[in-house]
Formats: sequence, structure tokens, C-alpha cells
Amino acid sequence: MSRSRSSAFLLAVPLGLTALLAACAVEEPTSSDPQSSSSSGSGSIKGTGEVVVACTPQEEQCQAMAAAFTKASGIKTSFVRMSSGEGVARLDAAKSKPEFDVLYGGPSDGHVAAFNAGLIEAYSSPNAAKIPDKYKDKDGKWTGTYVGVLGFCSNKDQLTKAGVEAPKSWADLLDPKLKKQVAIAHPSTSGTSYTAVWTEMVLNGMDEAKTFDYLGKLHQNVLQYSKSGSAPGQMAGRGEVAVGVIFSHDCVKYQKEGFDMLETTFPSEGTGYEIGAVSVVKGGPNAENAKKFIDWTLTPDHQNIGPTVGSFQIPTNPDAKITDDMVKLDEIKLVEYDSIAAGEKKKALTAKFDAEVAPAPKE
Repeated sequence: MSRSRSSAFLLAVPLGLTALLAACAVEEPTSSDPQSSSSSGSGSIKGTGEVVVACTPQEEQCQAMAAAFTKASGIKTSFVRMSSGEGVARLDAAKSKPEFDVLYGGPSDGHVAAFNAGLIEAYSSPNAAKIPDKYKDKDGKWTGTYVGVLGFCSNKDQLTKAGVEAPKSWADLLDPKLKKQVAIAHPSTSGTSYTAVWTEMVLNGMDEAKTFDYLGKLHQNVLQYSKSGSAPGQMAGRGEVAVGVIFSHDCVKYQKEGFDMLETTFPSEGTGYEIGAVSVVKGGPNAENAKKFIDWTLTPDHQNIGPTVGSFQIPTNPDAKITDDMVKLDEIKLVEYDSIAAGEKKKALTAKFDAEVAPAPKE
């Protein structure tokens, strides 16, 4: 259950420049690459040519993944790192002539929305047999490679200044003492933030009016809506806000990178989670290599890469390694998260958020 990695929250980087900086082709991995050429359990992934990935986790994870697949398969692998909402929008913009072969990462509801828009196509990998049913679409529209849990990433120093304790409920985020002290991404661009919106829908019995009443109140405490879901954790680490709403594995990453004043808490009412998915782009230029790439992402060889670059999502393959830095699911109250329903409602709910709460950030 796992997902996003970048070091500046991409708040001020135009999309074109993001693509230029993040599009990385990897042909000759160095000895520091985290994976060997073995691909146990992945079948025949050897090939020629290239594969191009729209990659939504953090930059370091995308880079390590591309290097490892190139080394294991001989297929030149390039990627563009972007938030999950941007990824789907980019697929839609190039629908008539797709530029990518694979959509990797981001919550599965985003893949559902992409499938419904005709942007991805079903592929049932033989390696999906190893993945528990709850982490994959039964028709092969998407398959989960990791799981991540939504939580609060708080700066203890800023909390002290505000005179509050670390939030332990969604209601705590509405405390007037946290005015302009909360950061969260925008649900139109970020799968992380849309997970928060859908979590509120579930907690409010699918009542849109109650959900948007809460989001409107929360808006009063939000300093900034970012494009990328992981950026609020960095903002909290730098002391720009007291609380960032992000996937907890990103908060762990930032703690390990030096923001040791951060702490992670989870809402007592229940919280949402992502099944970070992978899917084949419909009409992509390298369809067979896309399938080989997906086959490989479902193996331990791929799913063990995350912790080597500070990404601590929970792997979906039961043979992959679990580390102490990964969230313990049995210690957290999770909501029932219906990826199909969330995906089908995503366009309408994000449009409503744009119109009634805040417009999506331009940069």
C-alpha cells in the first residue's frame, strides 16, 4: 500500500520545465544501482527498444526504478515525474498520439478515472497472481504495487508556537489556532489530496454537502494548496506551516532527510489510503515493453527498491520485504476505500472543489 518524492514541492516549476528536468533516460546503470540484473519471478522481461513512463512517486524512486528495469531487461527506460493528477491530464492532452507507455503510481482511483476516459487499457499480468485481490482490479485495468496511508505530518516547534498538540482527528485541523498553519495539495492535481476528499466523503456517509462544509472550514486554515501531494510535508519541515496532510511514508522520508522535528499522527475517525497502481497507456508507442515493465513492477525485485531511496510504502507482493519504517496497518483505523466509486466521482468532485473551495494552482 504505498507513493511521491521531490525536494521542492514543485510549487514554482512550470510543467514544461518539470518535464525537461525529470525526463531521464537510463541506459547504463552504475554500480550504485540498487538492483542486480536478476528478475526472479518476473518471467521473460528481456527485450529491446524503449519504454516511457509517466511516474508519480518521488524523483529518487522514479530514477532508481528506471535504472533497475533498464539493467534487468535491456530496455531503455525513461520517465517524466509529475503528480498523479498532472499525469492523467497529460495523458488526456496527448490522447490522439500518446507519449507514454505506462502510468506508474498514484492512487488507483486515478487509474479508474483514466480508464473511464479511455486513456489506459486493461492488462492482466501473469505476475498479478501473486498480488492479493484487494490490491488489483479484477479485470486488469490496474494492479497495485504499493500501499500508502494518509496522515498528518507536523512540525513540533510550530505546534508549540501555535499552542496546539499534534492533530489526532480531522476535527483538530479546524482549530482556529491553526489558521494558515495547514498545507495540503489540491485534489485536481494530487492523488494524495483527492484521497483526503474521498475520505471525508466516506466519513460523512457520502454526503457532498457535509463534506464540502468541512472542506470549506478547513480552507480557512490552509496556507497553500500545492500541486504535488508530498510538498506539504516539506513545508512543515521548513517551518512554513505546522501541519501537512500527506501520505505518512513521505513524512518518514523527510524525517530521515534531516527534518527531525517532524512527527506523524493519524486521524482517530479513520483515514484513507492509496493503492499505488500501474497500468498500460492506451495506444502507447511501446505496448509490449509496457507489459514487460508492468510484469516487473509486480515482483519483489521492483518492490524492494523503495526503501533503498527512502520510500517506505508497503509493497503489495507478499514476498517483498517489510521494514520497520513502514506504517503498521493494524494500528490505524482505515476507512472503506472504494477505488471504483472514488474514480467515477473524481471529475465531478474536483470540479466542485475548484468552484466552491479553491481553484487549482497554475504552477
